[in-house]
Amino acid sequence: MSKIKGKDTQPEVKLRKELWKLGFRYRKNLKTLPGSPDIVLFKHKVIVFIDGEFWHGYNWDEKKLKIKSNRDFWIPKIERNIQRDKEISKILTNRGWNVIRIWELEIKKDIENVIGSIINLTNNSSMK
Repeated sequence: MSKIKGKDTQPEVKLRKELWKLGFRYRKNLKTLPGSPDIVLFKHKVIVFIDGEFWHGYNWDEKKLKIKSNRDFWIPKIERNIQRDKEISKILTNRGWNVIRIWELEIKKDIENVIGSIINLTNNSSMK
């Protein structure tokens, strides 16, 4: 587990490069906000979290049935991660941030759609 990166993963870097090309300026892994968001667009009050499928419970109801080893450890751990993600999103939303959570898989398969979702959020935040 020590080899697992918590920041600057390939999908994060790929998304940041695309946002930078489009003229978005951001802060990354900001520790002063709950959850240390992966990307923070201050100008637009938008926070982006890029979640790994295993760690954050993508398709969890199916996946948890497939965990064979050390189930007593992994299932509560991942369920707590899912719960914490919801709590952090709620806290940030209550503070006036627009929060978007993106699966790494979405960035790998359809980055244009992901960029579109972020642009929609930035457009909506500038109208407020």
